[in-house]
Amino acid sequence: MSLTAVEAPATTLKLVGKGDVDVAEDYEGSYRFAPIEEAQVTRAMIKRYFNTMYERAVSDVVIVGAGSAGLSCAYTLASRRPDLKVTIIEASVAPGGGAWLGGQLMTAMVIRKPADRFLRELGVPYEDEGAFVVVKHAALFTATLLSKVLALPNVALMNATTVEDLIVHHDFQGQQRVAGVVTNWTLVALNHDTQSCMDPATITAPVVVSTTGHDGPSGAFSTKRLVTMGLTKGLGNMRGLDMNRAEPAIVNGTREVVPGLVMAGMELAEHDGSNRMGPTFGGMIASGIKAAQEALRVLDASEIVAGKVVGKVQK
Repeated sequence: MSLTAVEAPATTLKLVGKGDVDVAEDYEGSYRFAPIEEAQVTRAMIKRYFNTMYERAVSDVVIVGAGSAGLSCAYTLASRRPDLKVTIIEASVAPGGGAWLGGQLMTAMVIRKPADRFLRELGVPYEDEGAFVVVKHAALFTATLLSKVLALPNVALMNATTVEDLIVHHDFQGQQRVAGVVTNWTLVALNHDTQSCMDPATITAPVVVSTTGHDGPSGAFSTKRLVTMGLTKGLGNMRGLDMNRAEPAIVNGTREVVPGLVMAGMELAEHDGSNRMGPTFGGMIASGIKAAQEALRVLDASEIVAGKVVGKVQK
């Protein structure tokens, strides 16, 4: 290891290298950090962020939205297929969507069986109430899931980044196919009306999974864009709350709604016109898992070159 001699406080001489620095973890008044230059911090961030952007400009799967459905999808996909580059785009600074709390700002999270199996896979403790289980704080579930997703080496998360549009190409069969996403930093996207044109970037992917939630400022984005592009006739519009109808409808309806675009979670309720589920999260988890399965089905059936579907796999 190459070491460089530098002057330390007082009259001692310290050696500084990647594994040998002048530090002291002393909580009695003598805590001392390794020396650093401000430019080192900036360069460390720039290098990694833009290397990620460069490397993920072509991804295997892009997941739009890092709520409970999107994160469940990402974990399922990336843990079962470590060969895939899974890229998550989240408009908010804080990933997790509405899964940091339960209903009406209360903290407990209710999950109906059989979605409790996913909690055991993650190692999230819960209380069993018979037909459903209760996690003591929704943040325990979301923080655990988020940490496990980010620990997977084939996952990249770009938060504070919004999807402004979908890439749509004519595919090998001559049909319209979603072929990726158009991205921008969220703060830029929020200021298009106050500044001159600020063009976006793109990510090419053979499969996009959209989990942007119900209608709102960033919600149901792909559903609404499909309508304005003429790829679907109109919004189904989410119906009133009915937990018993809503959750199975979301899970069983999770699918590739147009070529290249799988839709899951509450965004699907806006697309299909199914019921809202309210503060119960089993449907979101299971819809994310189903979305992962649907994405794999599309990938396994497709011949893909440079992130583009160019044909079907011949069986």
